[in-house]
Amino acid sequence: MASDIDTGHPARQPPEPVLSVRQVLGLERVLAGDPEVVAGAGQLDRPVRWVHVAEAADVGVMLSGGEMVLTTGVLLAGDEARQAEYIQSLHRAEAAAVVLGLGRAFPTPPEVMRRAAERCGLPMVVLHRPFPFAELTEEVQCRLVRRKFAAVSLSETVRTALTALITAGAPLGRLLDEVARHSGCPVVVTNLAHRVLATAGERPAVDDVLRDWERIARQAGGGAGDGWIHAELGGRGERWGRLVLCGYRGDAATGGLLADRAAEALVLHRMLGGGSAHSWEEQCAQSLLTDLVSGVVPARQLLPRARAAGLPVNRRIFVPLAVPGADPAELGRVLRILGLPGLVAELSDGVVAVLLSLARDQQADALTAHFASRLRAETGPAPTVAAAGPRTAWDDVPAGLREARHVADAVADSAAALDLPAVVRLRDVHLRGLVRLLRDDPHVQSFAERELDGLLREPGPELLNVLRTYLATGRNKSRTALLHHVSRPALYRRLEAIQARLGVDLDDFEQAASVHIALLAHDAQQG
Repeated sequence: MASDIDTGHPARQPPEPVLSVRQVLGLERVLAGDPEVVAGAGQLDRPVRWVHVAEAADVGVMLSGGEMVLTTGVLLAGDEARQAEYIQSLHRAEAAAVVLGLGRAFPTPPEVMRRAAERCGLPMVVLHRPFPFAELTEEVQCRLVRRKFAAVSLSETVRTALTALITAGAPLGRLLDEVARHSGCPVVVTNLAHRVLATAGERPAVDDVLRDWERIARQAGGGAGDGWIHAELGGRGERWGRLVLCGYRGDAATGGLLADRAAEALVLHRMLGGGSAHSWEEQCAQSLLTDLVSGVVPARQLLPRARAAGLPVNRRIFVPLAVPGADPAELGRVLRILGLPGLVAELSDGVVAVLLSLARDQQADALTAHFASRLRAETGPAPTVAAAGPRTAWDDVPAGLREARHVADAVADSAAALDLPAVVRLRDVHLRGLVRLLRDDPHVQSFAERELDGLLREPGPELLNVLRTYLATGRNKSRTALLHHVSRPALYRRLEAIQARLGVDLDDFEQAASVHIALLAHDAQQG
């Protein structure tokens, strides 16, 4: 993976290794010197970038910030002005802390230095026992070098792993799972409007993040802090999203490097055909709607994901729709034209699910009809829109989506023959809907095979197709002959053959109804 991929901002440099003052004071070698914090106790989490031994009063000119300065104070004894200037010089240089070894120059902590350090907020530590500074310097420097190596090693490990996944054609979710594994925290990808496109990490932790996503999104937008680390996504001068590490527990510099590696991978994934930001939105909607329809995850647990995905959920009316054989992108475009908030996604069976979220004072049926008519106007002859009844409770949405899909399944490929309205509801599918609902019942399967046995053993589907059209048109012989491009006498001969093979009289209403039900069940099972 190229390291110069444009992620929308300058790449972070490998992090400077750091330990906090508190961590340094907790080292075994330091504890042997009996350390005591005499000033700046509230600043012990300052990062220590290096350890430096210095006695001169103007020590600050030798520092670049973040150093823990070790001194015996031999050049400061007896001169309170120089002692105060020493502390001031460290403060101006943004030193992390000062450590004074007692014994050679000061038997007790010098009050002037202590007061000056307290005013500056500079941690001041005294060592009550003789302590070789070289041991502390060696210990801290070794730990810092190991940290730097670990950070760079982590960066390269993540880069290599993500590159391998991209090369293997892995989806976005698999890449984010890998990032979450290395970061140990939830990972969220958003568009520029902070709408969540994808997540990864332990499900309870991710749900906790999404439950308060509006606040977290504002926090993440301000940069890294308190473990919320982000990297911009974009290329060729255009930003289109953001990757956020939510609650990263390591040091910020290493987290920033990890976020950058992840951002590089996502940009490359998109460049190599892994999809656009828009397709990631579709994947997010598909995952959410699929989980709602399946019922595997309780609806209440999916509410944070829906809210984070940009769906209004407070005091709303939810209208579940299903459109067989439609283009999800076209449906989404029509929703945007009409200004209707909702989610659109293609389910596994080829039916496109739509979940509208309307205000309580809006007319759900009228807006659904408007959506269906606009869909036909925009796309030409459009598939029938199957609709469930409006739901005011989020917990009822899964049942509504299943109802809409059931209606769509019942009228699939049959809307023209049934002369159904643009918006079809459960009450419109009648017997066909019931048969579709019961199609997997063994008794229904046996009934269909028994009633149609004489035609199912035929080598070709010609007679079965004639029977299907004849029954769907209400046993209209003229219409059936016209649709099959045959003469009336030819149709009569075929109908006679069908009746002979089935052993029924199609002019008898009950027998014709029985065959019709069997044929509906057969088609439902085959479909």
